[in-house]
Amino acid sequence: MNVYSPVADACVQTYDVLGCKIHALTASDLTDLVEDAVNSCQPCIIANHNLHSLYLYQRDPKLRELFAKAKWIHADGMGIVVLGRVIGARLERSVRVTYVDWLPLLLKRAAGRNWRIFYLGSKPGVAEKGAEILRERLPGLKMATAHGYFDPVGKENERILEEIRIFAPEVLMIGMGMPRQEHWIVNNLSRLGPVVLLPCGAAIDYVAGEIPTPPRWAGRCGLEWLYRLVAEPGRLWKRYLVEPWSLFLLIGTRWLRSRL
Repeated sequence: MNVYSPVADACVQTYDVLGCKIHALTASDLTDLVEDAVNSCQPCIIANHNLHSLYLYQRDPKLRELFAKAKWIHADGMGIVVLGRVIGARLERSVRVTYVDWLPLLLKRAAGRNWRIFYLGSKPGVAEKGAEILRERLPGLKMATAHGYFDPVGKENERILEEIRIFAPEVLMIGMGMPRQEHWIVNNLSRLGPVVLLPCGAAIDYVAGEIPTPPRWAGRCGLEWLYRLVAEPGRLWKRYLVEPWSLFLLIGTRWLRSRL
């Protein structure tokens, strides 16, 4: 399936991976699509899938709602590329786009276009530390932050929404982990106005040094998951050692049904 993209003046290839839509987009494509969305002055969600999200997608109705609302969905990790190839989707390595790789390109464009970026997420102090580093790297970058440790309903959430409204960002990055960040977007979408929404996980944690950044060769070789597992075994063992088996079972079940 192809989707027309006015930015690239071409059709964007769309793939189905275990019932989840994936657009074949490079980091450069995504940056252009963000600019197109900013210029449209319309709300736009640019989401991403990895193996963890495929697992959650089968179990979380609100997460499925987020992906149904997303205009673009890119492949976050080599696992999606490999899995796509296994089931017949011709995904190239170039469409594997993680925020570690994409963020510098995106924020360079933001600084050049005078966009305002609001980052919501991470532990108290971490997001602002990351933002300070980014401002030093990119003079002129307009970036505000708020930590993600707040009650998503009630007064604290109202305070966050007011901060976002006052700052009036063109791009809102939400880094509270999956599926919390996606749930927050769905619950508050109608109150966020014409902003580009990017659920981005631990994007700023890497910049701030809160989480060790995997060597980029590991990502290109499909071994970034192993580096992250060694770095954070307590948090990630289930994601990398248990959840994939559920996906393999789903693949096997679909294959058997296709044979009946």
